[in-house]
Formats: sequence, C-alpha cells, structure tokens
Amino acid sequence: MQFTEERLGQAEKTELDAHLENLIARGDCTKNWTEKILRQTEVLLQPNPIDHTGARIEEFIYDKLDKKIPSRTTNPEILGQFMLDAAQEFGADSPYGTTLITVGEYQKKLGSAEREFLQTSAASFLTPLRNFLEGDWKTISKERRLLENRRLDLDICKARLKKAKQAEAKAAAAPDFQETRPRNYVLSASASALLSEEVDKSEHELRVAQTEFDRQAEVTRLLLEGISSTHLNHLRCLRDFAEAQATYHAQCHHYMHELQRELARSATSVSVVPPPNPPAVCPNPVSSAFMLESGPSSSTVPGGSSSLAPRPSPVQLTGSGTRKAKVLYDYDAHDTSELSLLADEIITVYTVPGMDPDWLVGERGNDKGKVPVTYLELLS
Repeated sequence: MQFTEERLGQAEKTELDAHLENLIARGDCTKNWTEKILRQTEVLLQPNPIDHTGARIEEFIYDKLDKKIPSRTTNPEILGQFMLDAAQEFGADSPYGTTLITVGEYQKKLGSAEREFLQTSAASFLTPLRNFLEGDWKTISKERRLLENRRLDLDICKARLKKAKQAEAKAAAAPDFQETRPRNYVLSASASALLSEEVDKSEHELRVAQTEFDRQAEVTRLLLEGISSTHLNHLRCLRDFAEAQATYHAQCHHYMHELQRELARSATSVSVVPPPNPPAVCPNPVSSAFMLESGPSSSTVPGGSSSLAPRPSPVQLTGSGTRKAKVLYDYDAHDTSELSLLADEIITVYTVPGMDPDWLVGERGNDKGKVPVTYLELLS
C-alpha cells in the first residue's frame, strides 16, 4: 500500500542522501557497461552466434559437472588439417602438394595462436567481468532491495505515527464525552490513554525502523563504495586483454611473414624443366643479376637485322669479384651458415665455385654468411 501510494503521489517518501544516490547511479552505470563489454567481447572472440551459444551451454554443463572444459579446435587448425590431407591426396612431392603442406602447417600455427589467445582472454578478462556480474553485483542488488524494503517500513511507521498524533490532537481539542458526569469522565480518560499509548507505540516502532534503515543504508553504501576497487581490477584485466591481443596479432604477423618467405623460397627452387637442346636460352633473370657477363648477348646478322645467339658462359662472382647489393626485405637466418638481413642496408656479396645459384655469400663487417638472391638488388 505504501509503495502504491508513493507511485500515485499520495504518500511521502524518505529520500536517500545525495552521496548514496550517486553511488547507486555509479553502480548501475558500471553494471550496464560491464554487461555490454562482456557481451561484445564474447562476440569478438566467437563471432558465430550458434558456436557462441553452444560454447556457453558446454561451459555450463562442465561447470555443473565440476570438470575442466576441453580446448576447442579453431577454424584455422581445421583448415590446416584439410590442406595437409589434400596434399597427401594430390601428392606431397608435387609443387601443389608441397605448397599445401607449407600453408597448412602455418594455418595450424595460426590456429594454435588463436586458441591460446582465446584461453588467455577468457581467463584474464571475461571471467573477472562475469564474476562481478554474477557475484558482487547480485549481492549489491540484494542489499539494495532490502534497503528499499527498510525504507518502505520506515515510511509506514512515519505515516502511522502521524495519524496517531492527529487522532490524539483531535481528541484533546474536541472530546466526545462530557466530563461533568463521572462515568463519561472515566471513558474520556480511558480513550485519551489509549491514544497516548498508540502514539508511544508508533514512536517506538519508528525508532526501530529508523535504526534498521540506517544500518541497511550503511551496508549498501559500503558495498557500493567497493565499485572503485572493481574498476581498478577491471583496469588490470583490460590491460591484460590488450597485451594478449597484441601478442596474438604479433604472432600471426610473424607466422605470415615466415609463410611468405617459405613460399618465396619454394618458388625460386621450383624451376621449369627446359626442352632438350634448346636453340637459345635466356639466363635466369634473378641469378644473372649477380653474374658478370664476359661477352655480348647477341650477334648482328648481315643486312642490319639482329637475332638471338647463345650467350657466352657467364663468369661467376669470385672472392676478388665482389659487388655491393641492397637488401630488399628483412631476412632471418635459419642457421649459423646464413646471414640475417635488414631491409635497405648495403652489403657485399660474392659467390664461390660450386655454390647454388640461388644463394650468394654476403658480408657485413665481420659477419658473413649465405644470403638468398631474391632478397637482394645488385648495385652498379
């Protein structure tokens, strides 16, 4: 009845102090935005709504069974396994099969990095947010409902005391009995005593209700002031999430860079078999960029027309025939026999007898090692 009369504007309502009102508004804001951030982060980590719903159901079941949730196979891992299986069907030694194996292995690496990112994000970011909503905020909401009930009890006691005082004042101002008669005088005194007793009882109930309300308001205030600690905890969790996200993308970038390098290396190693006894062959445009030619590349036919003629044997770069070369891309050495490169740096290169034409010897100060020719541009 008190709640309904307040809604209709027919009863007075005890207002909370401004500090407590601000804490309640801040708590509601924290709860609402935490829910939105949690929900959207779950969508980011698991974009497919069906998979997301299935993951939540699986998480609920394993939580009830008190068992650890098994790690899920990511989509890149599945794609990588498909590529590896396809390579076995097409032939692992064929160019297409070899490339499928290479790309499939790196897809599985990407999937492994994604699974690690999902696990880290769930543990360091999603779980603390969910714990706040399902733990701390439920406790705060319960105490706030109890505070509202205490406030209604207090307002009921205030209204009851007000009515009792009004009745006592009315009886004192206009008594219903004539006090000249002894019997009526006794009845009048008895009625006044009852009204006075009702006022005392209402005052006592009001004091008790006020004490309960103040105690509950203090409990609610302390819980709501803990929102500041919640913000600090969520701040640490947010930083952990950002760090995990940066690590994940850095790993993906590294794997894709490695994949591009592997594909470039396999592309240079795979050559088309020339037909038998070719009439005229142009040298490998990549390898010839690092060779010194010892004669003209064409001969002139009498009459002014020119035709291609077999090139003389190119002279390989030797230790005394060094050249300067510009590095086009970064390159990380795979073993101690290779030299790591940085884009745009200038190094000295040369070749040695019997060396693979796709490789040269590079020197940079006191460092020396093999370098791939596809990463270099010969300087004049």
